[in-house]
Amino acid sequence: MRITRRLAEATDVVTVSRPGIEEHTISARTPGQDNLAVFRNFPPVKAPVVSQFVFGGCRFCDEAKSLMGKVTWPVTWVQGDDCSGEQLAGTQVLAVSGPSVRPIELGGRVVGCAYADEDAEWCHLGGLFPADKTLSRPEQARSVFERMEAALKQADMEFPNVVRTWLFLDKLLSWYAEFNAVRTGFFEERSLFGKMIPASTGIGAGNCPGAALVAGAIAMKPKREGVRVLPVTSPLQCPATSYKSSFSRAVEVAITGGRRLHISGTASIDPSGQTAHGGDVDKQIGLTMKVLSALLESRGMTWADTTRVIAYFTDMRHAPRLAAYCREAGIPQLPLVLAHATICRHDLLFEAEVDAAKAEAKGD
Repeated sequence: MRITRRLAEATDVVTVSRPGIEEHTISARTPGQDNLAVFRNFPPVKAPVVSQFVFGGCRFCDEAKSLMGKVTWPVTWVQGDDCSGEQLAGTQVLAVSGPSVRPIELGGRVVGCAYADEDAEWCHLGGLFPADKTLSRPEQARSVFERMEAALKQADMEFPNVVRTWLFLDKLLSWYAEFNAVRTGFFEERSLFGKMIPASTGIGAGNCPGAALVAGAIAMKPKREGVRVLPVTSPLQCPATSYKSSFSRAVEVAITGGRRLHISGTASIDPSGQTAHGGDVDKQIGLTMKVLSALLESRGMTWADTTRVIAYFTDMRHAPRLAAYCREAGIPQLPLVLAHATICRHDLLFEAEVDAAKAEAKGD
């Protein structure tokens, strides 16, 4: 595995090269006042896109897709619950060079891309909505998990192959407990608690069709021995299942020549599962970043190994506080996108998710 990083003012590209494949993670932030700038000359790497997140006003969606040309990959577009919709923060994209990429459709919409390399078969899903938006919110949540499962079947995979999920809930604080009950029930039916619970981000944001939620996922099916997936515990936080939230703090994927780490959405929660520093954004940023640092260090990684970061704020005016913390803590420039969202508790103001990759010599 070889990792190269090109970090710039508006666009970052981190490329992980392995036998037969190059994976390009692109983090593009809106420069200046041109909300659609990141979609012009898209993507910055000439490779098939397999998944995309967009954070900002839904009113830009149609024009952005028009600028990108024929969109043959899943797009998960979310707008913060309290966002005016007049700005677009940025986009985060995964593109791959080498393997043949096959789109996955449900109901005439592209909701995923599947491909294979020497290590595994991969499936990236996004833009997954419930089949019927008139259902109750818990019923819509159940529908999304069922549609995720249906999409995975097209890639010859099952739900236990899921490594990571993203779950963006409209008006999250008013029904998060109901959502968690649906997710836990779905996982119990598939015996995931006896296998592996995916890493996840569950956060509050609206979507363009006005559904109760929209989801995405990564799944993989190993093709040979030595390729494995394992949950990673947090040195500074209790398991999320301790407070009835069904996700792993992080998941590590071991592949040829290295490891990939997927850290779930992480907020200012103490070892007992309680909110720490309620209402204090600076202290919440500090604790969250320390928890993330500890997770990275537990796997022999540092901030310099990150391939992508999404930082979620309930108030985007707090975003400069993260930059200030990173400067003071000596954290290098990160491949980062900012997003406006509601965190899963009313007194939480900040959350972040991180992916990282580490190359290893044979025998390490």
